[in-house]
Amino acid sequence: MLSTVWHNMTDILVKFDTWLASIGILGGFIRFALAAVWAIFVVSLIFRIGRAFFSKKLKMHNRIQVRFVENILRIAVILVAVFWVFNTGSTADHFGKVLFQGTAIVGAIIGLAAQPVISDLCCGIMISVCKPFEIGDRIELQSGIAGQVKDITIRHVVLQGIGTTDVIIPNSVINSMAVTNLSHGNGIRSLFMRFHIAYGSDVEKALEILYSIVIDSPYTVPAHPEGAGIDYSPAYFMEYADSSLVIATTVYYEPSTGLGDLKNDINLRVYKAFAEAGIEIPYNYMNVVMHNEKE
Repeated sequence: MLSTVWHNMTDILVKFDTWLASIGILGGFIRFALAAVWAIFVVSLIFRIGRAFFSKKLKMHNRIQVRFVENILRIAVILVAVFWVFNTGSTADHFGKVLFQGTAIVGAIIGLAAQPVISDLCCGIMISVCKPFEIGDRIELQSGIAGQVKDITIRHVVLQGIGTTDVIIPNSVINSMAVTNLSHGNGIRSLFMRFHIAYGSDVEKALEILYSIVIDSPYTVPAHPEGAGIDYSPAYFMEYADSSLVIATTVYYEPSTGLGDLKNDINLRVYKAFAEAGIEIPYNYMNVVMHNEKE
């Protein structure tokens, strides 16, 4: 029965193709349109299957490589579909001749226009192979831009900033910058926080308060939860500044924790605790002296 159905469908398609050929240019346009619709359907189906396959792979290691390869394959599928559509029928051949006349000029224009694309593609390959960061890592660039790595394509890296803000940076640009990875090779992230206290303050007391605040915060986690050694980073007396003493510590937190929530909690706790302990947080101010001139 299946063979009969297949034979009937084949006969129908052959007759339909013969009819299209008999009506000349209009038939060629119809054949071209049907090929385009069929290509769009097949490409969409392949994308759905690929998305399901790569979604599983993204849960494993080397996620940035998987994401980059997925985008490369998407481009390859689209190019194959376009070439297949343009190779369908005499009308497509006519379009091809028109489009590719003067190949030297067209090639020169495409070559000049494609230089940034090729550069970004090569840099994207280097990033995915060398892996200075992974999908989900929080990084800070030499230019001061910071965010969580959300995606990588053949052209750019997407960093998720505050709220719904995304920063899109070309691969060639990010590949030429120094990158500070706040969670490289580790399941947790870290943040170095500095605080200023006035000269004459009890530094040891300030260090004890800062250390206890980091431990008490619901947004922080131990630095080494599974191994022996320091659980939380100690607070350090860093330096003598022009008008203050600088203390600092490193705060560790889970990737799911919002950096804004963490900073807000630690800063509020430090401000309140220092005020209660009589530890002054210095600030710049200006004294203006007025002289009254006597006649």
